Amino acid sequence: MSVLEDILASTRVELEQRKRERPEAQVREQARAVRDTGRGLRDALSTPGVSVIAEFKRRSPSAGRLREDADLGETVKAYERGGASAVSVLTEGPNFEGSLDDLLDARAACGLPVLRKDFIVDPYQLYEARLAGADAVLLIVAALSASELGALRERARELSLDVLVEVHDSDELRVALGAGADLIGINNRDLRDFSVDVERTFALMDEMPAGVLAVSESGIASPAQLARLDEAGVAAVLVGESLMRAPRPEQALHKLRAYSAGSPISEPTAR
Repeated sequence: MSVLEDILASTRVELEQRKRERPEAQVREQARAVRDTGRGLRDALSTPGVSVIAEFKRRSPSAGRLREDADLGETVKAYERGGASAVSVLTEGPNFEGSLDDLLDARAACGLPVLRKDFIVDPYQLYEARLAGADAVLLIVAALSASELGALRERARELSLDVLVEVHDSDELRVALGAGADLIGINNRDLRDFSVDVERTFALMDEMPAGVLAVSESGIASPAQLARLDEAGVAAVLVGESLMRAPRPEQALHKLRAYSAGSPISEPTAR
């Protein structure tokens, strides 16, 4: 099995357990009663320059534990002070040590739009996201059929959740656009083997239609990278590992955002 297939298998097992504990009809009705806060992810990323979605995650399958005893509330507050436009929270448990409680804590700690980053395969997870205070969710093309992607995106919109649709190559980009996606994440990490290549973003930007906001995900660690991505028309970056490893996330984020268009690209690509 690929890394993605393995994660999806464990996701479905955990999902069925949660459904037994809290019936879907109950969760659905509760989610539909939640009032929209107006914190739109797409709107937050529509400002000039490259916005930053700062991510909280404890570990990853490729890098292991990123930071011992990471305090979610303090980290998210530091992200907000550091100028992040939004916060991403990894809620997957077995491989990333995340949970829905992390989403609730992030929502309580900051006023930024909060993205639930997980391997969403079922509407139940959208209802959970809404109840836990998410303003947006991630849908991964590689994890879904075209019909599943379209249905989940429409259900998310009914719940006033913005949707970041993640792609990895040209074929997946066409599927995302066919589903009506207008906020597309280009994952520089191959979910089959977790290798990283930021050049994937630049290759796909030539195929990105006008009006679609592009987010470059994974492998971002330097101001020079942001400068180059800005020149390519990227609206935002999603940054996790480099910020989680930083002793002072607020200062690291300030430094990352201190780029200027046309800066020379001298720093090595982050792993």
